[in-house]
Amino acid sequence: MFPSLSSTAVVALSLCSAFGSASVLPRASKQVYPGFKNLKYLFTLGDSYTQTGFNLTNGSPLPTSGNPLGNPVYPGWTSANGPNWVDYLTVEFNKTELLTYNLAYGGATIDADLVTPYTPTVLSLKDQVEGLFVPILGPKPSYAPWKSSDSLFLIWIGINDIGNSYWNGDLENFYAVLMDEYFALVEKLYTTGARNFVFVNVPPVDRSPLTVGQGAESVALEAEAIGIYNGMVETRVKALKKAHNDVWAQVFDSNKLFNKIIDNPSKYGLKNATGYCESYTNGTPAQDTLYDECLIPVNKYFWLNNLHPTAPVHKVVAQELAKTL
Repeated sequence: MFPSLSSTAVVALSLCSAFGSASVLPRASKQVYPGFKNLKYLFTLGDSYTQTGFNLTNGSPLPTSGNPLGNPVYPGWTSANGPNWVDYLTVEFNKTELLTYNLAYGGATIDADLVTPYTPTVLSLKDQVEGLFVPILGPKPSYAPWKSSDSLFLIWIGINDIGNSYWNGDLENFYAVLMDEYFALVEKLYTTGARNFVFVNVPPVDRSPLTVGQGAESVALEAEAIGIYNGMVETRVKALKKAHNDVWAQVFDSNKLFNKIIDNPSKYGLKNATGYCESYTNGTPAQDTLYDECLIPVNKYFWLNNLHPTAPVHKVVAQELAKTL
């Protein structure tokens, strides 16, 4: 069974100038993105849309040649009832072997002190960066000797931040606080050597069965919140590149992609893009399981349950991400 998971300073480089003038301090040299085929390491962070159940610290197999995702056994513990976008990007749409360290955790918010997750044990993006990546992978250990030039950082966060806050009002100010924390964490990744980034924006979960089932007002409020949040991500990514001329960064528009699939599901081999079947909610024995009461196989639904898309949707995400890369 593939179980479903619950929903979920700019650091200056101080260089001594022989001329004693700050005006002649050199900026970091421009780094050129090496291209997808030249990447060796992927570091992924986020929530249940990204999680595969990877454990960095319990002694389980870590990513290595022939087992690029490490633990658990492929495709891992995903919310997709099969492989998710990280799985597909690593093993199907990759251009070369990619060793993928997936630190994402189901239910994650950016910072649990700002938006409370569904349970206290959830590892927020802050936990993933400060508690796992920076101290363990940041020093480039012998088993993961990554370089700025051969690694890519993919972050998909915000779904739970919005889902747990969109009705609160004053979103412009609150999401600005969230962005401050989000990109402060990105700066911490930068200090370890991270230079290549993809930020996945928030998909239209206002069209999910969870929100639609709460009525038109909820749909409108969440759609507005997503628009504000995604606009701020775009602005912060531009600022990141302006602050660091050696950073390559892109925003991947999952919102646009999900809308395309939902609006024309048959183009993507799907038959139902608005509802889900209760019998499939917690996962099925196979990716194409058919229960009579559900009328169509699980992989013909867009939604596995009230918030999480099925593996075929994740496959499209990975395919389009690969084009971006």
